[in-house]
Amino acid sequence: MSKVFILDANQQPLYPVRISRARLLLSQGKATVFQRYPFTIILKESFSHLKLEQLGFKIHPGIKIIRNS
Repeated sequence: MSKVFILDANQQPLYPVRISRARLLLSQGKATVFQRYPFTIILKESFSHLKLEQLGFKIHPGIKIIRNS
């Protein structure tokens, strides 16, 4: 299952959506293509009724690399 990256009207990243949801937003004129690779769309307006959450992420501080020699 592929996902499409999505940005809100203020260019803040939101959780990726399914291709069908992105296609629907594009066909309704609520979004436009922001970037082709990786494929990203941007919303034209802020929609309060859309159930899109702002993207958050954590950065892992690192792991030990164990090599078998």
